[in-house]
Amino acid sequence: MKIHEYQGKQILREFGVPVPRGIPAFTVDEAVHAAEQLGGPVWVVKAQIHAGGRGKGGGVKLARSVDEVRQIAGQMLGMQLITHQTGPEGQTVRRLLIEEGADIRHEYYAGLVIDRASQKVALMASSEGGMDIEEVAAHTPEKLHKVWVDPLVGLEDVDALSLCEKIGLPVASRAEAARALQSLYKAFWEKDASLAEINPLILQGDGGIKALDAKFNFDDNALFRHPELVAMRDLDEEDPAEIEASKYDLSYIQLDGNIACLVNGAGLAMATMDTIKLFGGDPANFLDVGGGATAEKVTAAFKIMLHNPQVKAILVNIFGGIMRCDVIAEGLIAASRAVGLKVPLVVRMKGTNEDLGKSMLAESGLPIISAETLADAARQVVAAVA
Repeated sequence: MKIHEYQGKQILREFGVPVPRGIPAFTVDEAVHAAEQLGGPVWVVKAQIHAGGRGKGGGVKLARSVDEVRQIAGQMLGMQLITHQTGPEGQTVRRLLIEEGADIRHEYYAGLVIDRASQKVALMASSEGGMDIEEVAAHTPEKLHKVWVDPLVGLEDVDALSLCEKIGLPVASRAEAARALQSLYKAFWEKDASLAEINPLILQGDGGIKALDAKFNFDDNALFRHPELVAMRDLDEEDPAEIEASKYDLSYIQLDGNIACLVNGAGLAMATMDTIKLFGGDPANFLDVGGGATAEKVTAAFKIMLHNPQVKAILVNIFGGIMRCDVIAEGLIAASRAVGLKVPLVVRMKGTNEDLGKSMLAESGLPIISAETLADAARQVVAAVA
C-alpha cells in the first residue's frame, strides 16, 4: 500500500524527522487558506499522487503570493499529471500539499528497502538528491553509499554518522542528519514499510536538516497491525479492478496484454505469464486465487478479468495440491455460465481429483479447450487470440 507525501511527512514528524510546515488541500479555497495559515513570502504547491517525477511533469510549483497559490491550485486540481511512473494516461490530481518554502543549500538522498539476500534492511544515501536515484545507481554508482542494518540491533550511531560523512555532509550537520536517518529507520521498521524514501533530504542555509519529500510503501500483509495506515489509503489512486479483487482476497494486477490468467499460487502465476510470453502472447493480468478458491471466488475472478476490454482469451492453470481440481472445475463452470463467457477458455489442471475435474469440464457442454501441459496450454491460448 502507498500513501501520499503529506501523509508520509506526518509519519516522519511523528518519529522526529524534521519536515517543513505544510497543510493538505482538496479545493482551491483550502489551498489559499493553507497559504494564509502558513504565512511567509514563498509557498510550494505540490500535487499529491502516488507517483514520482511530479516536478518534471508540472506537479510542483513555487508561488510568491497568495493570488499565485490560488492560480496554481486551480490549474493543478483536476489535471492529468503525467510522469515517468504514471504511464501516458497520467493520474488525476485530487489533492495538494501547500508547504512553506525552504532555504536549500544542498540536496541529498536517503532510502530504505528490505534486502532479502542478507535478511537485513539496506539504508542507501547519496550526495545526488533530487534526481532519479535509479540514474545515479546506473551511471555513478560510487555516489550511492549503503549500510546494512540488522533488525535486532537497529541503525547504530557509528553507521549513521559514517554514512553522513560518505555523502559529504558538513561536520557540523552530521549529528542532526544521523538522528534523522535513525528516525527514518525507526519509522520504516515500526510501520512495517517495504520502502521509505526521502528525496531530497536537504541541508539548509543555516546548516539544519529537513526532509522535503516522503515516500512510503507498506507491506499489505502487515496492515492488520496498522489501522492508522489503512485509514490513509486513497482508493482514487488505485486500479478499480484491483480494489474489487481485494474484496474477494484475490491477488490481482492488471497488465497490458490480451490473455487473462487465472492461477493458484504466485510462483505458478509468474511461470504461466512467462510461458505465455515465450509462445508469443501477452498476459493481461497476474491473478492468484490462492489455495482456498470457491465457486464464488472464481466467478468474481472471471468478472474482474473480463471487465478488461483488452481480454481476448483466458488461460486457467491449476495445480491441485491443497486446492482440489473438481472444486476449481465447479467454479469454472459456474463462472462461465454466470458471465456468459464469449472468449476462448483454455484449462490445464493437475493434481488432486484431476480426472474428476476434467470430466466435469468435458460434460459441461461449454466450449472449454483442455490442455495437458503448461506449454500446450500456452500454445493453444496464444493460437486462440491470433
